[in-house]
Amino acid sequence: MIEGRDFDWAEEAAKATPADCVTVEATDPLYILYTSGTTGIPKGIVRDNGGHAVSLYWSMTNVYDVQPGDVYWAASDVGWVVGHSYIVYAPLFLGATTILFEGKPIGTPDPGAFWRVISDHNVKVLFTAPTAFRAIKKEDPNGEYFKKYDVSCMKYLFLAGERTDPDTYHWAADLLQKPVIDHWWQTESGWPIAANCLGIEPFPVKAGSPTKPVPGWDVKILDNDGKELGPNEEGIVTVKMPLPPGSLPTLWNNDKRYKESYMDPFPGYYFTGDGGFIDEDGYVSIMGRVDDVINVAGHRLSTGAMEEIIATHDAVAECAVFGADDQLKGQVPIGLLVLKAGADISEEKLVPELVQMVRDLIGPIACFKQATIVARLPKTRSGKMLRGTMRKIADGAKYSMPSTIDDPTTLDEIKDALKTIGYAKK
Repeated sequence: MIEGRDFDWAEEAAKATPADCVTVEATDPLYILYTSGTTGIPKGIVRDNGGHAVSLYWSMTNVYDVQPGDVYWAASDVGWVVGHSYIVYAPLFLGATTILFEGKPIGTPDPGAFWRVISDHNVKVLFTAPTAFRAIKKEDPNGEYFKKYDVSCMKYLFLAGERTDPDTYHWAADLLQKPVIDHWWQTESGWPIAANCLGIEPFPVKAGSPTKPVPGWDVKILDNDGKELGPNEEGIVTVKMPLPPGSLPTLWNNDKRYKESYMDPFPGYYFTGDGGFIDEDGYVSIMGRVDDVINVAGHRLSTGAMEEIIATHDAVAECAVFGADDQLKGQVPIGLLVLKAGADISEEKLVPELVQMVRDLIGPIACFKQATIVARLPKTRSGKMLRGTMRKIADGAKYSMPSTIDDPTTLDEIKDALKTIGYAKK
């Protein structure tokens, strides 16, 4: 203890006098939350008091079909927006029971960790990331641990944080025999932008889609010139102004960057940074970050679509596809593959099978020819894949270590793996 710097909690508490609650304006800032930093430069998202309370309270009943007294579990980290919004604030605004869980879906102590918590605490709704279910699928592909617990209390599984690929959706739905609801939102939005609003009117689920825009969010797909596109035309996902309550009013101490990042790219629209499309039924599909659309010999191709195909292979637990520089074609897609536990297949056999699958479903124009097996993929602690960092490693470009990376040693593993297929040489 250094006098003047360190203070004893018990002594200070004994000297303190009670303080009344302080009334604040609805527009006063409630918290600052830095984005997960997949770009390496996190932004300080400001959340206001009033709009945040209104939107979260409304969403608990209307999006998640949760009532006061129900047990709701957002299996996330309090440091992320899911934890802020749906562990701490929203359930308690409503008067639901919230669960705060420390641990991972596997290894704490086994792949049955989630099922144990649901069974022990009578959880009605689980909200977690697709990454969590891909991890469970990798360790327990046949659901043996699931069979050990009674989870009949559970009504819905909600997924968000990364795109829910159809293979993960079908695996979870087949295992649980419960509705599996993908929904999409961002740190910036603070609550769902697109979802199947189960408390209003459930819609049929379409695998790969978070369903329709939530009331308040006027989602539009634009081309590079800012023109609104029609059904099934893939482009840039935006929200027509004005934004609803709960969305970010600015960035901390940086109104200029807020305007440049979100408002300037397409005047009159909020720029989400994601690419996707809306189908003829009004269902939104998010295909990944705009940066994850690669240009192969003049053709714009979605790496998300390639990942979707690769993930259907019986041996693949999860995968990442990203574009690497190519002198002839501009960019070519590279695949990194994580195998399911117990999968018995060589890289020499697996890669040609995946190449053929992509060729059959997208066409030879995809130019997907190179992939390699890795033990794990680099992610932020919130489960987002660091595709941009992997792309820079493949190109031998300079990159900054994302401040929110879960395990920095994964980047060295990726560099070594990419060298085996002729990349990351510089």
